[in-house]
Amino acid sequence: MRAKRLKRLLNWYVPFRFAGVRVEQIDDDYRYARAALHARWYNRNYVGTHFGGTLYAMTDPFFMIMVMENLGKDYLVWDRRAEVEYVAPGRGKVTVEFRLTDDDLSQIRAATADGEKYEHWFGCEIRDPQGELVARVRKQVYVRLKQRARATA
Repeated sequence: MRAKRLKRLLNWYVPFRFAGVRVEQIDDDYRYARAALHARWYNRNYVGTHFGGTLYAMTDPFFMIMVMENLGKDYLVWDRRAEVEYVAPGRGKVTVEFRLTDDDLSQIRAATADGEKYEHWFGCEIRDPQGELVARVRKQVYVRLKQRARATA
């Protein structure tokens, strides 16, 4: 799928749309993406800051999608696990950036070349407009070369 189309679809995706999450950028090569969460009356918690679950939700699909788009159809890719460390209250607009490197992809390909599963950790940081850290998120992505791809290799 083209990155511009995916961005448009994600911005209409109900869990993002009604949580205040906006996908601001997805590069054509699926190596970089950025999302933002805008504070609204309907997405604040009891003390007026962003819900922790919404902060996590804004990070949820990106690494899996980026890996899938870069590895292609011969690989099975799933989100496996996540860890969130809330550092400071999130107020106003917060943003998060996602990066997929050549090293990440080389490591994944090497680890799955023999058909074994591999679980790769990615990290990202949610920051406020002043650049202050709001939360650290780690996502583990499960990757395995599909059976038919192993048979033809």
